[in-house]
Amino acid sequence: MTILVVGRSGQLGQSLLTALPRQYPDAVFWDRQALDLVQLETIAERLAGLKPQIIINASAYTAVDMAEQETELAYAINRDAVNELAGYCARNDAALIHVSTDYVFDGAADAPYLETAATNPMGVYGASKLAGEQAIAASGCRHLIIRTAWVFSPFGQNFLKTMLRLGGERDELNVVADQIGCPTFAGDLADAIVATLTTINAGTCPWGLYHYAGDAAVSWHEFAHEIFAQARSTGLPTPNTLNAIPSSNYPTPAPRPAWSVLDSGKFEAAFGQSGSNWRAGVSACLQALNQPTE
Repeated sequence: MTILVVGRSGQLGQSLLTALPRQYPDAVFWDRQALDLVQLETIAERLAGLKPQIIINASAYTAVDMAEQETELAYAINRDAVNELAGYCARNDAALIHVSTDYVFDGAADAPYLETAATNPMGVYGASKLAGEQAIAASGCRHLIIRTAWVFSPFGQNFLKTMLRLGGERDELNVVADQIGCPTFAGDLADAIVATLTTINAGTCPWGLYHYAGDAAVSWHEFAHEIFAQARSTGLPTPNTLNAIPSSNYPTPAPRPAWSVLDSGKFEAAFGQSGSNWRAGVSACLQALNQPTE
């Protein structure tokens, strides 16, 4: 069975590079040099050359604010390239595992979002990701769409690494406290994806749309507080003052959902993987980032 991971260099791709070969040592990982998703006309040919039976799409255009300006690029990667991947899978009886986002919602809810909740993205990023979901469903291919949220890891750029950097530079930080969500450790998300492969191989996969995110909802301010509490215990520099501010004090080009809590119960029931223990994930990240480089 040939498994292809698209998006090798991202947070999830790097995490899958650790998790997936433990059970599937022959898995193939492609970065942008191997498959440029912007070059839509090349995707089908590249896939036909490899003949993957399962494609894990860990790639995306994720620059939420830049998407408001780079609309065409966001849709090219998040919708049109996804449509090409799904089309290949439909034509060749392959399966597609695709990662989506909490930004398909408007944040107006007051209870964790189920997969059946109505979508209403507020910005280009969320709208382009939703369009990708719709393209997959319309293709008729066997698929798993996994929405996640607030992903962090030792790799790339993310909130945890930004907080650690700023905590080493400043004595006082302001962090938004009125946006609530579920931080998700990319290592846990990678393990969750690997768990789905067992059912795919057995021919018992319950295909469809799922949510997988952190096991406890917090604000960005509370998330930062936990990061610094753990960082302080390892001797890393942290700010003396962490202020909670409203999002109105930190305007961004793209609006963010105020309530971004995803219910992972359906995924756990189907695949036996509980929501990400993100506090343990923070510890794992700090350990990885504190390892000396050779």
